[in-house]
Amino acid sequence: MNERSEKQERLVFELMNKNGDLEETKARKWIELLWEDFETTRAKAGREYKGEEVTEQIVRQWVHHYGPRLDDFVATNPKFKKYFEQ
Repeated sequence: MNERSEKQERLVFELMNKNGDLEETKARKWIELLWEDFETTRAKAGREYKGEEVTEQIVRQWVHHYGPRLDDFVATNPKFKKYFEQ
């Protein structure tokens, strides 16, 4: 497992601890989507890449802030809705 995968794996379990309703596969999908979204948005804005540590910090903040209320996050970020509609 590479360093990025290890960081994401830790975040998956942090998210599951924050939101007990999430299955591991769904939590993993959230972490991957949030990670990619942050890095893509930052790149599109022309910002300098600060490394995985910064991405991990930001995703961790989102996990702690939105983790218990992911439905709220989807409501304010409709681009994620398509990934979680059932």
